[in-house]
Amino acid sequence: MVALATSAASLLQRPPAQRGRRFATAPVAAMASRPAVAAVAAPLPPTLPRQQEAQPALPARPTTGGGRSEDPWKDPRWAGKKWTVYRGVAYDLTAFMDRHPAGASLLRLAIGRDCTALFESYHLRPEVAVARLQRLPQLKDFPVDAVPRAPYPNDSPIYNAIRERVRNELFGGQEHGTHRTGSEGAAAVILGYAAASYLLYAAAPGPLPGFLLGLGGAWIGLTVQHCGNHGAMSTRDWVNDALGLCDDLIGGSSLTWRYHHQVSHHIHCNDEALDEDVLSSFPLLRFDARLPRHWYHRWQHIYMWATFPLLQLVFQIGDWQALLANRTAGATMYGATPAERASVVLGKLAHYGLLLGLPWVLHGGDAALTGAAAYAVTQSIVLASTFAVSHNVPEAKPMDGGPTTDNLLTELAARDWGMQQILTSADWGGVVGNFFTGGLNLQVEHHLFPAISFCHYPAIAEIVKDECAKRGVPYARYDTLPEILGRFVRYMKEVGVAEQLPSTNSVSHADLARL
Repeated sequence: MVALATSAASLLQRPPAQRGRRFATAPVAAMASRPAVAAVAAPLPPTLPRQQEAQPALPARPTTGGGRSEDPWKDPRWAGKKWTVYRGVAYDLTAFMDRHPAGASLLRLAIGRDCTALFESYHLRPEVAVARLQRLPQLKDFPVDAVPRAPYPNDSPIYNAIRERVRNELFGGQEHGTHRTGSEGAAAVILGYAAASYLLYAAAPGPLPGFLLGLGGAWIGLTVQHCGNHGAMSTRDWVNDALGLCDDLIGGSSLTWRYHHQVSHHIHCNDEALDEDVLSSFPLLRFDARLPRHWYHRWQHIYMWATFPLLQLVFQIGDWQALLANRTAGATMYGATPAERASVVLGKLAHYGLLLGLPWVLHGGDAALTGAAAYAVTQSIVLASTFAVSHNVPEAKPMDGGPTTDNLLTELAARDWGMQQILTSADWGGVVGNFFTGGLNLQVEHHLFPAISFCHYPAIAEIVKDECAKRGVPYARYDTLPEILGRFVRYMKEVGVAEQLPSTNSVSHADLARL
């Protein structure tokens, strides 16, 4: 889900006791029994053993003591530099911005923050990427302890094992960018449908053309813009950037999406304090039992359907707020350039002009408003229903004291990032669903490999399934969208009445504002 207007403030106002308590494990009373899911694992021990596997040779984070004495976001020594932190070492990205193989738009996400999780989850050959990174200028005496620490994906044994198999079995060990190709035909079909539906809409705006155009907008939102903004549609960065801008045409913003989705959601999946998709709809919707419970949440599984058609409106409000505040609900847009900020405004003007302006001029206000309403409602329902199921089923939440609970209630610095992505996501369907959702039905694979083109996800799913089975790790999978959607509805009913669970998040108010 996306940011609601008052949500970030409500999170930051939570009492420190709710944000800072630490627990090794959290024995929680089991909720209503869950239906059978595709279990590919043997029975699990109460706590998953830590795998002893070879790790890539990476620099360790230095240990330093004392409090923060400097603010690198304000100190003139650092404020003028495009700095980032990787595993406890600060680097200056300035000279590399125009030479980054995947383009500057992705690299700008690393500016002003610890980029370790972004960096390691986007490179299939970490040894090559790390060697190139370490050739960049290091910033001596930089106050790295002042920067909130990101997770370290390459410290995850299961992630390393899956990535190695994906490299060797799918890309011959030397992918050379081929992992970002293969979905061009799907993109052509999707954009062709969207163009045809718009021509119909412009010729005769109304409920049915608006509905068909809304399907096209949702299809672009799930696939073309999503993969483009992840840098996963082409080896050419300008192609990815152009496809990513399709988000602006359908009513979103490619700039704010990249920060909300990649910096917040992908790095901290289902963390109730750091994942914008968990916190942004609160207090209206309670997606997690670690969030405070209000009396009306017992009916959220019913009234949420009245909120889903408003998702497009929430996009509009959230994008304008983020532009003015330079921040989404979960991430500050430190690296946003003036051109990127201008793209938000120009994109909104283009969207409003195509959806309302041109039809209004050609056919009058009533036809334009009716068609635009049908478009917005259709797109909103499709996107909300598809997004919501991916991480909001019991298997993906700390509901029953199992391995997902163990992972999410582990302190952030000690949490296994690869395990977190697997345990907090759920798959449904197969190749057909993969085509229509741009791989978002295979959410586990997408979270492990956001920079790989979605056409490869079905093959990657077989590797993930096998590695999970070997380790006794749960791998949640449903056969169809209606099946997982039904389980999502029951989960929303369960979490709406569940007692509030403790949190292990010790992230300070100041750190939340700096993320």
